[in-house]
Amino acid sequence: MVVEDLVDPRRHEPEGTLPERRMLEAWLEFHRATLLLKCEGLDDGDRKARPVATSRLSLHGLVRHMAEVERNWFRRTLLEEKVPPIWGDPEVEDSELVPLEDASWEADLAAFEEECEASRRAAAAHGLDDTGRRRGERYSLRWIYLHMVEEYARHNGHADLIRELVDGSVGW
Repeated sequence: MVVEDLVDPRRHEPEGTLPERRMLEAWLEFHRATLLLKCEGLDDGDRKARPVATSRLSLHGLVRHMAEVERNWFRRTLLEEKVPPIWGDPEVEDSELVPLEDASWEADLAAFEEECEASRRAAAAHGLDDTGRRRGERYSLRWIYLHMVEEYARHNGHADLIRELVDGSVGW
């Protein structure tokens, strides 16, 4: 694979000298787009595949997980809204990952996109030093942005491996 194969007009690596907030926003958008690119070109079965027998991770499940993470940090923490999980059972960690047998990719992708948009709106109304509360602790928007970039980067690494195991594709 050549570098040109990894270029996609929907994803842009941020410039190295952007102001802090624009850089944080741009890196988060980069990683959101990366996760979706890793899911493209697959059928429903491939997106739901869990090719590592000891893992609950699938591409579809990762998209659902990241929708829940978006909701947790921007709506529940920053805005301190009392919103229920989208799919998850609050008593079971990462329960949005499985089961997926009856899950609809189109509906779940729409939910992911809605949560990303809600996150953008929440962040736009706050400064980087503004805080919200989670489990009694205060978190700044700056911290939330950094955590979200870290969370996406880690799961995009998982998505790299899953995609390669599913159909041999690498990159993005």
